[in-house]
Amino acid sequence: MARAFIVVLDSFGIGGAPDAADYGDQGAATLGHIAQACLAGGGDRAGLRSGPLRLPSMERLGLGLAAKGATGELPAGFDADPPLAGLCAHAVETSQGKDTPSGHWEIAGVPVDFGWGYFPDTEPSFPAELTQAIIREGGLPGILGDKHASGTAVIEELGEESVRTGKPICYTSVDSVLQIAAHEKHFGLERLYELCLTVRRLVDPYKIGRVIARPFLGESAADFERTANRKDYAVNPPEPTLLDRAREAGREVIAIGKVDDIFAHCGPTQVVKAHGNEALFAATLTAIGTAPDGSLTFSNLVDFDQLYGHRRDVPGYAAALESFDAKLPQLQAALKPGDMVVITADHGNDPTWKGTDHTREQVPVLIFGPGIEPRFAGRRDTFADIGETVAEHLALAAGRRGRSFLIG
Repeated sequence: MARAFIVVLDSFGIGGAPDAADYGDQGAATLGHIAQACLAGGGDRAGLRSGPLRLPSMERLGLGLAAKGATGELPAGFDADPPLAGLCAHAVETSQGKDTPSGHWEIAGVPVDFGWGYFPDTEPSFPAELTQAIIREGGLPGILGDKHASGTAVIEELGEESVRTGKPICYTSVDSVLQIAAHEKHFGLERLYELCLTVRRLVDPYKIGRVIARPFLGESAADFERTANRKDYAVNPPEPTLLDRAREAGREVIAIGKVDDIFAHCGPTQVVKAHGNEALFAATLTAIGTAPDGSLTFSNLVDFDQLYGHRRDVPGYAAALESFDAKLPQLQAALKPGDMVVITADHGNDPTWKGTDHTREQVPVLIFGPGIEPRFAGRRDTFADIGETVAEHLALAAGRRGRSFLIG
């Protein structure tokens, strides 16, 4: 029986979203701008990488063709006519946002057709009544932050005060999110989780997509570091996703990384937590070796977004892409007859763009495995086509929001 593996390279957009201007992102192109910067020397970093962006494995799977289809331009240094080894396409997001849940849910066949709530880029960001409720119901002496902020920067800025006063750091961004950072030992990890559960309930009337626990360790601003114990508290998808449909059909559904949190624990039968791209890739390889027939494995490689996109780190992003690309032959060699792998993304996060937030972009869809016919499938008008293609491969009932493109 067939198996399927969806691997999301978190934030790896390829530009060309038709509605990018509505989000202030006209011209953003994560892949294209990284490739351009690398060709011009802007992707060099001593001891890390240098020279043009080299992604030979994904090029053969059609990455350059997908990017050209999305933007009209081939990424700098890419082959215009590669020996194609996979089924490739570029997909447009129809959900009303450029956030993680919307992208993942749409990949799994459920576009978000409602508007999320957002906190304004003001100080304070949160409504006074919400802040008061968080303090009261969380049993807190107060909160710090209360603004739009970069997660690492706000911990460096306010971490010492948080440890000293016992006040957690609450902050947001252009995403529909409320993040809470606190010290694992001085504040307490379980206490942080309990606080986030309380805040999850409190922000429901504001239509906020996620509350995220952001624990950190260290004793001063010089050595504070976020830990692997992040936890997301998301609202439930508005209807059953591909993961739910697979589980209801009696299939094993393996969620690797933050996937289980993104789907609010709806669908997965197994959850594998790992920290960083290396460990997440290793967990995906393990799943390829052990996942039963008929199963769906869904992985998210978060470092592209968390470590490099948001931090506007072009060399770091480029090096992470090249590291992933170099490991792909190992993944391909582990596949069995009947396996399908889909490499895609949930949104963009152009490290050359203004600000530190996600960018509204199309995403690549690279599909391969034994028996998958190589061809260019053009533009897909919704990420939901990805989920329906996987559903057809696994012989699951079709959903109502997308269309498989395995044939034609």
